[in-house]
Amino acid sequence: VQLVESGGGLVQPGGSLRLSCAASGFAFSNMWMYWVRQAPGKGLEWVSRIASNGAFTYYADSVKGRFTVSRDNAKNTLYLRMNSVKPEDTAMYYCAIDGGGAVRGQGTQVTVSS
Repeated sequence: VQLVESGGGLVQPGGSLRLSCAASGFAFSNMWMYWVRQAPGKGLEWVSRIASNGAFTYYADSVKGRFTVSRDNAKNTLYLRMNSVKPEDTAMYYCAIDGGGAVRGQGTQVTVSS
């Protein structure tokens, strides 16, 4: 299993960002996929999950209405569109094959600051 996240960076409050996760080494199109994050000094937090065919999506209350998860199974890629970001969204973001984040990539840092 290989998961490689990208797209993080510094963004101002209220801004937008799109994260990507390139997956390989497993049957991506057959699996639910997850985004989790870890803020400085805190534990892993589940953010979102998406069904294998993209038909169902779920979000943590903290990001509902602002973040959108999607996937392109032809490209083995998972996405997270982040809109109206807040300072409390600052964290390392990981894509994972399980909701607990036990199997995840190396992460991409998102910093929300003016």
